Amino acid sequence: MPSTPVWPATRSAPLVARMRSFGTTIFAEMSALAVETGAINLGQGFPDTDGPPELLAAAVAAIEGGRNQYPPGPGVPELLEAVAEHQQRFYGITLDPTREVLVTAGATEGIAAVVLALCEPGDEVVTFEPYYDSYAATIALAGATRRTSVLRFPDFAVDEASLRAAFSQRTRLVLLNTPHNPTGKVFTREELELVCGLAREHDAWVVTDEVYEHLVFDGLEHIPVATLPGMEDRTITISSAGKTFSATGWKVGWVTGPEQAVAAARTVKQFLTYVASGPFQPAVATALGLGDDVYAGLASRLEHGRDLLTAGLEAAGLTVSRPSGTYFVIADAAPLGATDALTFCRELPARCGVAGVPVSVFHDDEDAARTLVRFAFCKRDEVLTQAVSRLAALRRG
Repeated sequence: MPSTPVWPATRSAPLVARMRSFGTTIFAEMSALAVETGAINLGQGFPDTDGPPELLAAAVAAIEGGRNQYPPGPGVPELLEAVAEHQQRFYGITLDPTREVLVTAGATEGIAAVVLALCEPGDEVVTFEPYYDSYAATIALAGATRRTSVLRFPDFAVDEASLRAAFSQRTRLVLLNTPHNPTGKVFTREELELVCGLAREHDAWVVTDEVYEHLVFDGLEHIPVATLPGMEDRTITISSAGKTFSATGWKVGWVTGPEQAVAAARTVKQFLTYVASGPFQPAVATALGLGDDVYAGLASRLEHGRDLLTAGLEAAGLTVSRPSGTYFVIADAAPLGATDALTFCRELPARCGVAGVPVSVFHDDEDAARTLVRFAFCKRDEVLTQAVSRLAALRRG
């Protein structure tokens, strides 16, 4: 039997210091627990239904049509054009598809390419917490410093004093997510204008993650930062097909913005994945051109899922923050006896057959979300109904 290898005492640990605080993602941990226990997985944000049939048919046609080799580095021409047309159609943003659009392996790679392209070691990146976990890791990879402002349960309103304090002479960029994961918050125009004013004051870029742009509820409006006064030339926008069209496994995203910024991101991106998602790119181009009814239908179904899950969580005794967008709802599990969300979530699958995600892992402030749990509602009605029934048993117990 082979012996366990021993790392030489003269050699340092293989993982670089700036990444040692990042282990297995919480999504992988909770999804593994869900599989192990047979629990309903409301932790990781992926739908359990497919997207529009036109999207799926276009992918099959691309595969059968031989589009299975490397696509062009910036993206296939029809997708570059479709992204530009989408931005014009929905927001009145005019883009040159050959110079101001870049296709990436999902929004996560787009974010990484932009942050790595724009940030030097010692630069500071302002973001809100809770934040999507890849933000912290990407900032660390760039050697930059994370500065945060906390959005607090239950309304997650922007604290102007806290936000102002996060900026300094070393601020290089703001990394903003709206609609916001994990809170489900849709930033108001006034909040966005505050962020943009501070960015202009400190001559910082604003990098906006807008992957949930079409998943907005209650008649609210998604406001792209690039459309605000004075922001067209300092905003880099990132989005993807995965959330809009329920195809998270395809990993087709895009970066749009000023030519020089997109070129910088492209320089880095080519050494990350090089290219990806060949036959899925033309399929996404087809989907982006679908009618308004398709976009509205996807949002409407998710809004229904939100209402079903929030009502069930409240009935189960949790205090809920009603989200205005995205896939997610945050609930306070303290009424069920939780004192630490991470421990609660690790025990939850075995206790009642439901998996959630502790919001505390998305925070630098340890006290900001001590008992908060994020649940995903991008699931079929029967799955959500069963999940809330299981959660209700905790209260009865």
